[in-house]
Amino acid sequence: MTPDDDLNPRWKTSSSGRAADTSPMELSTLVEQLAECKRMPGRLFALRCFADTLHGFLVAHFVTSLVVVAVLVGAAFLAL
Repeated sequence: MTPDDDLNPRWKTSSSGRAADTSPMELSTLVEQLAECKRMPGRLFALRCFADTLHGFLVAHFVTSLVVVAVLVGAAFLAL
């Protein structure tokens, strides 16, 4: 390793060597997200937050969720 290597790092960044600036597509997506956030605090905001949290949990624990649902359905059939 030469002393010159310390002055010129060789890593790549997400800007791929260009100026780290936002693209028009990123800005339009950000505008859409902010508009959605402004609309959200309505009547069903708490329900939507709960649904998003539940969805995130179910996606993360998909197989476990299927087993729990199958056990509950089986128990319901046995109770009838």
